[in-house]
Amino acid sequence: MIVRETPLSGAFVVDVEPAQDARGLFARTFDRETFAAHGLAVTIDQVSVSYNERAGTLRGMHYQADPHGEEKLVRCVRGAIHDVIVDLRPDSPTLKQSFGIDLDEDSRTALYIPKGMAHGFLTLTDAAEVLYLISTPYVPDAARGVRWDDPAFGIDWPGSPQVMSDRDRTYPDFQP
Repeated sequence: MIVRETPLSGAFVVDVEPAQDARGLFARTFDRETFAAHGLAVTIDQVSVSYNERAGTLRGMHYQADPHGEEKLVRCVRGAIHDVIVDLRPDSPTLKQSFGIDLDEDSRTALYIPKGMAHGFLTLTDAAEVLYLISTPYVPDAARGVRWDDPAFGIDWPGSPQVMSDRDRTYPDFQP
């Protein structure tokens, strides 16, 4: 695995190093020691998946309020998405900054998201499936979000959402 820093403090891109032969490939997608060496969460309490029928589906921007913050490792296992994180940590040097990356089934690249960041994505293909490894159990009462198009973040989305939940559409603007 190759772990690369993003412009946002504490967030990383995780690339696989596949070994290929006539059978196909094999690649490590999580390694406790490699993650720990970079100061990343090494506990996985929950694994989730989202399936998205149509290209142009937006999910986000979600986070869990303290003390239920989640670290996530997000990978697109089918199709392609544009994945985005926004730093909401009050004491962070990258507060309100965003980072986006295309994740797809071919690259097998993942995005590591630390606690205190909002996360969302826009599907680039039909039938996009996203796998989440999450450090803590989901707590419904701690679920929060910010608007996907809040001008405070200046997110550069690759297109306009065609499908979105009412909840995601009506999140408030960010209030620091």
